[in-house]
Amino acid sequence: MDEALLIWGAGAMGGSIGAALVEAGRPVIFVDRDAQHVRAMDERGLRITGPVTELHVPAAATLPSEVAAFHPVPFSTVFLCVKAHHTREAVTQLAPVLADDGVVVSIQNGLCELEIADVVGRKRTLGAFVNFGADFLEPGLVHRGNRGAVVVGELDGQLTHRVRKIHRLLRLFEPDALLSDNIFGYLWGKLGYAALLFATALTDESIADVLASSPHRSLLKALAREVVAVGESQGVRLLGFDGFNPLAFGGDASDGEAEASLDDLVDFNRASAKTHSGIWRDLAVRKRRTEVDAQLGPVVKLGSDAGLPVALTAALIRQIHEIEEGTRKRGWENLVELRAQLPG
Repeated sequence: MDEALLIWGAGAMGGSIGAALVEAGRPVIFVDRDAQHVRAMDERGLRITGPVTELHVPAAATLPSEVAAFHPVPFSTVFLCVKAHHTREAVTQLAPVLADDGVVVSIQNGLCELEIADVVGRKRTLGAFVNFGADFLEPGLVHRGNRGAVVVGELDGQLTHRVRKIHRLLRLFEPDALLSDNIFGYLWGKLGYAALLFATALTDESIADVLASSPHRSLLKALAREVVAVGESQGVRLLGFDGFNPLAFGGDASDGEAEASLDDLVDFNRASAKTHSGIWRDLAVRKRRTEVDAQLGPVVKLGSDAGLPVALTAALIRQIHEIEEGTRKRGWENLVELRAQLPG
């Protein structure tokens, strides 16, 4: 029998991937800190709904504090699917149940692989990048809105036996999942796109409608250019996905190339049943902190250290914080305020 796979964080990402693995016949144990979600999965299973797939699978689930008792054998493979700002807490909790030769696969936004490696070591850390849309709707129920890029790779770019194994597992979820020797290229590419998504979450409009808004295109391009410049300063060869072409926002790219990439992103998001980002959902629906510090915070620090302009990204972070704190409302005026900071 195949060894059990551990999904740590059974929300939108973890629930979607884990359910597909269960459907494919792989033994999976789900861990989540939401006791109601754990109870619902134990009692009724896990449902995935939406235009991509309809699944209802049995789900063995437990709380973080009970994993060792629930499954005494150490895990060789852990998919970490928590919010970026919960990374260190989660990895510290899971470390005792991770096998000495096991691996943590980061199914997260940002550069979480670096924080994971700081806790369990680089030899037990594997990079991954995902861009499919999904939302946690209620205990035991996740909505998957579209298909999107899924990529896995070793931090040092080697195409090892274990990364090929994880790639095969991820293809059970997304048949077009890629194996890459440049996972940080995708992670930094996603940070460029993340800046755009955080900007869309300043309003209550859909991702596509904000990205298509002509008055705000100059702001969106400037935000993406700040992040891309910082990524390139780190020696990373940024890679694109699902319409986002980071090279279109590089120093040598024309304005027309940036416009074309934004148009492609509009088309990609118009085709998705997930109209708003998880960032917007955190702010508007779940009323909780976003991942802005964990995702864009490092961009501002690294950019400042390198002497690069990151004022727009820093201002975007401040606006997100003010919405989190209830001192700023969501609306187009936030983009107008940011746009006023553009030179000229």
